[in-house]
Amino acid sequence: MIDNYLLEELVTFASEKTLAKTAEKLSVTQPTVTRGMQKLEDELGIQLFDRQPNRIVLTDTGKLAAEKATEVLAVNRNFVQQLQNYAARQSVIKIASIAPGPLILLRVKSASFSTQIAIDKKFITHDQITTSLLNNENSIIISDQEIQTDQIESRYLGTENLYVNLDKFMYLANSQQVSFKDLAGLSFVVLNDIGPWKEIIKKYIPNAKFLYQEEWAALTEITKYSSFPYFSTNITTVNPQQRTSNDDRVRLPITDEVATMTFYANYLKKQRKSLMPLLNEISQNWPNLS
Repeated sequence: MIDNYLLEELVTFASEKTLAKTAEKLSVTQPTVTRGMQKLEDELGIQLFDRQPNRIVLTDTGKLAAEKATEVLAVNRNFVQQLQNYAARQSVIKIASIAPGPLILLRVKSASFSTQIAIDKKFITHDQITTSLLNNENSIIISDQEIQTDQIESRYLGTENLYVNLDKFMYLANSQQVSFKDLAGLSFVVLNDIGPWKEIIKKYIPNAKFLYQEEWAALTEITKYSSFPYFSTNITTVNPQQRTSNDDRVRLPITDEVATMTFYANYLKKQRKSLMPLLNEISQNWPNLS
């Protein structure tokens, strides 16, 4: 078996082109690199270098060896990272989501869960779900996709339903419910980081304007001194910090099909037994429509 440090020296030499630069890059002496290269050739039984009085270069075989060594080192690093990630997940269950709603629920309810969780603050994109689970970067990813493969399965958790909060003097505030078309042409104050909801409201509310805010505190301050409508969901209302004080707006459900997002827990099948108690607790704490 070839030691990793020999492969590292070969790959670095292929990149740096000289012994001196290779030694500097690896923080070793030039004689150390020279001995390593000779040892690699001896172990492989193949000439990898063309040695001339004042110059050493890779042979064609050496160039191929450097390419293959790069692949081997990448596999080895991934092997170590996967094991480390998996070991970390045994004591703490790491959870990510494609949208903020489920993360709000997890933060509010985490103290009541029987399992310790770590919440990834960065949203996961749909094309990252499979890789993140297989690499043990996250044990559970909450998404709007029901995934069923040889290695991954999904469990239904609940729905998130979008509401609009309107000034009580607006004519629409007398309605029992509204559609996105009913909201055409209005200006809304909106949190910037709301995941898929951001594109949904932009796409389905005709001619609307959105005043994006980075923090909930800023949004609250604006709604306190203005009549701008804003959005909420059946999940965001469970967080005391995201309730606007002294707000007499009328909260109306939005009836469009896309105003309801169904969420599933995506996870590895082999981890089903260990994750099921937590998944049951998340389902039991999922807010009903309100």
